[in-house]
Amino acid sequence: MDAFQAIVLGIVQGLTEFLPISSTAHLRIVPAFCGWEDPGSAFTAVVQLGTMAAVLIYFREDLWRIAKTWWLSLRRPELRSTRDARMGWYIGLGTIPIGIFGFIFRDQIESGGRDLYLIGCTLIVMGLVLLYAEHVAKRNRDLTRIDSRDATVIGFAQALALVPGVSRSGATITAGLFRDFDRESAARYSFLLSVPAVVLSGLFEARKIGDPGGAGFAPTLIATVLAFIVGYASIAWLLRWLVGHSTAVFVAYRVGLGALVLALTAAGAIS
Repeated sequence: MDAFQAIVLGIVQGLTEFLPISSTAHLRIVPAFCGWEDPGSAFTAVVQLGTMAAVLIYFREDLWRIAKTWWLSLRRPELRSTRDARMGWYIGLGTIPIGIFGFIFRDQIESGGRDLYLIGCTLIVMGLVLLYAEHVAKRNRDLTRIDSRDATVIGFAQALALVPGVSRSGATITAGLFRDFDRESAARYSFLLSVPAVVLSGLFEARKIGDPGGAGFAPTLIATVLAFIVGYASIAWLLRWLVGHSTAVFVAYRVGLGALVLALTAAGAIS
């Protein structure tokens, strides 16, 4: 991977990580369209640390308050019923499914899970599921009303994102809509829930950077820094967008891109 490819993929990661269109799919599709080598699952996981840094900084006050209150509540029972203390437990609870399934299916994720036919299909199917969620969601709840059942459902939805093309943010926002959260609250919880899973995944895969056939340290660093910069802007934009708009534009994009990937792959134009 050269510097130009790293720049392009870093920008792609930053633009797509927080939109419900699957950053992992785009980090597989864009190189295929350009005739580049697949950067691999290790590169994808590590570059996500850049966008995760954007989450940590953007939500630094929320995350610090949640972590502090949760820690204090272990010794002070009167704090255990507060939203921040409960949110700490819910983020932990929601992280368990992706941790378990990620470990069990780690080999498949690194090999067959990056198949372009699979990615094209999941882009379309999960796009239609998101459209259905938009149709049936009441959107009458915010994060003050979140409970353990919500955390469990959204946590299992997050685990679906181990399949490229599903989209971690797309799956969790969709699950949030099914649980009748408004769009902004569903997105905000999606971002907070992503912190443990993405950090642990990125750190685990970081050991592979520099291996023969990998992306290399310098290109990975370039891509990660750009992913952070672009990702920060993407968070701010999406939260504002969802206040007054539906996710229909993302559904249309997913279905169109998925159909294009399937057609080009079947024709042998990309591989």
